[in-house]
Amino acid sequence: MELEKDWIDYNGHLNMAYYNVLFDRGGEDAFVQLGLGGGYARTRGLTSFAAEAHVCYIRELHFGHNVIVTLQVLDYDEKRLHVYQELRHIDGWLAATSEQLCLHVDMSGPKVVPFPSDILANLRTVHASHASHGIPVRAGRAIAIKRKACS
Repeated sequence: MELEKDWIDYNGHLNMAYYNVLFDRGGEDAFVQLGLGGGYARTRGLTSFAAEAHVCYIRELHFGHNVIVTLQVLDYDEKRLHVYQELRHIDGWLAATSEQLCLHVDMSGPKVVPFPSDILANLRTVHASHASHGIPVRAGRAIAIKRKACS
């Protein structure tokens, strides 16, 4: 994907909001492969909602840069999906990471519901194939101000 000119802020780099746009667009391909893409929502009335997201900004991106987004399934259960994404410059360097917890939602409620068996089978297969990558070092981070102990 190529960064759009309107996404660049007054600091001369990609505005933080558009990192999420890139993660969302890049993640859509993976969600389609899992059976959870736009067609799933239209035909079955089921979808996923992001419940929580944690973005780490590693290196600035600028207008004209091209990027690639990857997605790894870290975990899942009957109603939730935990994913980790990396946003990399086309040259390979890491620009940002995003970790998300997604909920499976019946749009008629909307309410959180279990995944259908075919989607669970897809999740099981992809999770198993991603397990060989291990847990990314940047996954599971928390936000906090670390303070030095007073003597």
